[in-house]
Amino acid sequence: MKIKCIIVEDEPIALERTQGFVEKLPFLDLVASFDNAIEAITYLKSEQVDLIFLDIEMEELTGIELLESTTISAQVIITTAYDQYALKGYELNVVDYLLKPFSFERFLKAVDKVQLHAPSPSVKDFIFIKTANRLEKVMINDIIRIEGMGEYRRIFTTEKQIMTLQTFTELEQSFAPEVVCRVHKSHMVALNKIDAVERNRIKIGSNLIPISETYKNTFINLINPNS
Repeated sequence: MKIKCIIVEDEPIALERTQGFVEKLPFLDLVASFDNAIEAITYLKSEQVDLIFLDIEMEELTGIELLESTTISAQVIITTAYDQYALKGYELNVVDYLLKPFSFERFLKAVDKVQLHAPSPSVKDFIFIKTANRLEKVMINDIIRIEGMGEYRRIFTTEKQIMTLQTFTELEQSFAPEVVCRVHKSHMVALNKIDAVERNRIKIGSNLIPISETYKNTFINLINPNS
């Protein structure tokens, strides 16, 4: 199976180098290259790819701004000359972070991580949640529900509770809606943890979570598509 990829890179020499590395690997299929993030976003709205080699420091829109402003289903390998974005990159669940000038050996190690997930590139079984002083790994299947508490979001898992300042919008981008779904302005629930739905409330254990009109139709269609 070939991995469809694009390169987003505004430095001609770096672009040529990455293209050369891609061409050495027969399982990579380079379908397009862009020298700015805006053209890449336009392309991704109509085309599906598996992997993006993404530079950070670009004019008009940076690679980080691209990841923060657009829902990307493809896996991402960051390629940059700047190491100060590494933490931010991993917050955004990138596959790897390559510092220029990187060798072909280092490039291959990054791409090998993609190969392991190539059949379903948009599916991950964990996320990293930003807490007060670290990034905490959370297995998606352990999540029970998420509740808004003022500026914070409390994530209830089978093992623990985690407080984060990440917004609901940011958290929604981390999950497929059929796995963890927004049901209220202050609540998200894991569909496989629901015990019952009664009137406009969801029962999970001893907890009753309200369903608002804004999210009701989407939620009902997810749990009962034939309704």
